[in-house]
Amino acid sequence: MENLETWLAQDNVKRIIILAFILLCVFTLLFFIKRTINKKITNTDHRYRTRKVANLLGYALFIASIMFVYNDKLGGVGVALGVVGAGVAFALQEVITSIAGWLSILMSDSVKVGNRLKIGDVKGDIIDIGILKTTLMEIGDWVDGDLYNGRIVTIANSFVFKESVHNYSGEFPFLWDEIKIPIRPESDFKLAGEVFEKVLMDVCGDFSKNSLETWKSMTKKFRVENANVNPRVTLSFDENWITFTLRYVVNYKERRGTKDKIFKKLLEEISKHPSIMIGTSTLEVTSIKH
Repeated sequence: MENLETWLAQDNVKRIIILAFILLCVFTLLFFIKRTINKKITNTDHRYRTRKVANLLGYALFIASIMFVYNDKLGGVGVALGVVGAGVAFALQEVITSIAGWLSILMSDSVKVGNRLKIGDVKGDIIDIGILKTTLMEIGDWVDGDLYNGRIVTIANSFVFKESVHNYSGEFPFLWDEIKIPIRPESDFKLAGEVFEKVLMDVCGDFSKNSLETWKSMTKKFRVENANVNPRVTLSFDENWITFTLRYVVNYKERRGTKDKIFKKLLEEISKHPSIMIGTSTLEVTSIKH
């Protein structure tokens, strides 16, 4: 018993016990804060960000507690830390840049969980933003279209300063897409243009209305000109075919499904009009003379 009292009376042991108690209090506080966050905040993005801030505050409280408990020991360490600091900063420059990138992401709100980005050669949806790394669920690569391929990619947050960031779902979560339809020169091109335009309006009309409202709000924030978000059908021709280009606006998550709907409806409508003949590279033998 006397040995235990002597051991507990040691200065370092007292400090460790105090730190352990503080750590327990911090974890308990975080537990109740996170439980309250989960109950009170229904928005997934806001809940995720608030939990991240709570974790950061927990780390800060514990570090501050260490500095408070050992404040009398820090004076002699200051000079050594100053000498070592430059070397550590050089060795950990990627880590420091990643932390700076994380702070930039939090403060600018230009990149957030759920956004679809292309960073360098990687394209995907952000599923987590950590202090050092951002995690994406990758799309594309060996998979056609904007579909998940099942691969999870982590990228250092320093990408904010080093890479071009293409945001598909930021201020304007819509994309312009095009389909080219070649028809034979002997086709009724006026009728074809009317049919193609009607198909686009039927499939993409709602996207046009929604994107117009979003574009108007963008013009208040950025210096951008008024864009034509209505479906458009334009014509060009060469020595082989008359080619129609169908241009339309679509939500970034519905690009592949929308194109599938347009193609199906085009086939249905073209089948109703024999005067519209799709151009193909297949050779057709019309007559043989002996």
